[in-house]
Amino acid sequence: MARVLVVANETIGGKNLIEAVRKRAEQDPETEFVVCVPRTNPRDGNIIYDDFVFQAAQVRVDLARKWMREQMGLEIVGEVGDPDPYTATMDAIREYAPDEIVVSTKPVTTSGWLRRDLIERLSDASGLPVEHVVSDIDSEGLPFDVVLVLANRTASSDRLLEHLRTKANDGGKTHLFIVVIPLEGGQGVHVNRARAALGQYLDRARAAGLLTAGMVADPDPFIAAKNALQMFRVDEVVVSTLGPERSGWLRADLVERIRKATDAPVEHVVATDRETANA
Repeated sequence: MARVLVVANETIGGKNLIEAVRKRAEQDPETEFVVCVPRTNPRDGNIIYDDFVFQAAQVRVDLARKWMREQMGLEIVGEVGDPDPYTATMDAIREYAPDEIVVSTKPVTTSGWLRRDLIERLSDASGLPVEHVVSDIDSEGLPFDVVLVLANRTASSDRLLEHLRTKANDGGKTHLFIVVIPLEGGQGVHVNRARAALGQYLDRARAAGLLTAGMVADPDPFIAAKNALQMFRVDEVVVSTLGPERSGWLRADLVERIRKATDAPVEHVVATDRETANA
């Protein structure tokens, strides 16, 4: 039984990488796949804390595993790796003892990994066959649409979940939903509340058949949204709030500020107090 280590970050859904995995699975249905996603800061923009970077990489791992299970019937092991892709890959080699490595990058003109001679270094150090797959996701796009969902108290509301379910069933591309839950403060209790809200959302969303993963984020919802827009290739944004009489996000003009910060369409879903209380 062969074991293939796949190393990718932003290109994890790229067409050429998916075809490389599909080809191996068709040649040998018993092949095992391990996905390693090095955690990587964006090249520009806001300073992003290490925990957010780790969570962003974990979201990629989670969504890759769920998408490949649903679309390709593959059960894949995944892990978040060191920020240095060479170190991340060598760590994964020691952990999983693969027979082959597939490294997916952007084209040479935009890939920081290639500027560090990653492919040659891995081949020399590991002694394993290394296939380099180039995925130009900026021009080719992805086989699914990524929807960024920003919510906190309304994350598990019926209104939001119905909106996402309708979007997922629109008959077009598969939708992957990344939910971001901003903290309501800087204390430990706020982290626990945000994680509880995330867990409740994920339980309900996955029960509804949605392909989704999520993370907690900066207490400032605008910064949380901007950070997520830097970390992910987002096709649409959904912001869920309480009504204007209850929502601090709306008083801060959050929806319009996000619309000005991205070219992606931004939708606003309003949940009622009753829905929030029952969620």
